[in-house]
Amino acid sequence: MTDSPVDTRRDALAAWLGTFASRYGLDLSTLAPASSDASFRRYFRLASASEHGASLIAVDAPPPEKCREFAQVAQMLSDAGVHAPRVLECDLDSGFMLVTDLGTLSYIDVLDPNDTGSAKPLMRAALDALIRWQSVSRDGVLPPFDEAFLRREMELMPEWYVARHLGREVDEKMRGVLDRTYALLIASARAQPQVFMLRDYMPRNLMICEPNPGVLDFQDAVQGPISYDVASLLRDAFISWDEEFELDCFAYYWERAKKAGLPVDPDFGEFYRQIEWMGLQRHIKILGLFARLYHRDGKPRYLADLPRFIAYAHKVSERYRPLVPFARLLDDLESRSQQVGYTF
Repeated sequence: MTDSPVDTRRDALAAWLGTFASRYGLDLSTLAPASSDASFRRYFRLASASEHGASLIAVDAPPPEKCREFAQVAQMLSDAGVHAPRVLECDLDSGFMLVTDLGTLSYIDVLDPNDTGSAKPLMRAALDALIRWQSVSRDGVLPPFDEAFLRREMELMPEWYVARHLGREVDEKMRGVLDRTYALLIASARAQPQVFMLRDYMPRNLMICEPNPGVLDFQDAVQGPISYDVASLLRDAFISWDEEFELDCFAYYWERAKKAGLPVDPDFGEFYRQIEWMGLQRHIKILGLFARLYHRDGKPRYLADLPRFIAYAHKVSERYRPLVPFARLLDDLESRSQQVGYTF
């Protein structure tokens, strides 16, 4: 019986770790899965007897997963005073890394939407870390989150959610609504100041550690709209807050960002609209992305969170007159999803 490709990768990772096991006091017999995510990256934890902690994380990120970018952004985050894993060893060609361990407790494990008093200091720490990261932004370092990038993300929705998941034809009328909505959202995003942007700055990727928060999953960092990561943090895939708490967090960020010299809009109402429209772009993308994870990658667990994103998208598009046609489209699609009998 031959090894599966997954077993072969793990064996190769263990062999690579063995070449410097003594340097970090690694106990290879303890190598065990630490977590996985929506990509093809895998993380393993193993015991260590070194100055870097009692355990370390081995990363298996087969090309074209982004080891080089991970190492680059990890250093940039550290230089900005943001707590990120330190890359101790890496083999960029094989897609292997050994990094420091930020622990096992994430923000999503402890945040409770019904206990905003306990959540507030954690979220404020995350917003403060985000401001430090954005404050070191400079042009020409990270890839641009440009119009083509924005449009490519949103096109996941008609391809994977509408056509593949709901079995619905994207006809001329629907295409028109999508195109007009996309144009509005792209124009809003591109008109904003462009800063360093992590793209997946959400509670699932923030760790409870000292100093708070530890930041993970940043290899896809780009330069993009200043409102994006704020929207990502508060309008998350896996947790929803009441509007009062959201507004408190948005206002906290806005005030602190202004004091730090970041170019947020001086009108809080306009900044809030930017957040809402940026969040809608992200939600449109994720409707398609989660459907693709199910149909293409065999990962059904993400389907359970689709209703949260439909609710986000519907609420925002109902609130702004230019986006109302998109709200009506969502109504139509929701009717279709019930007809075909999908359960999320």
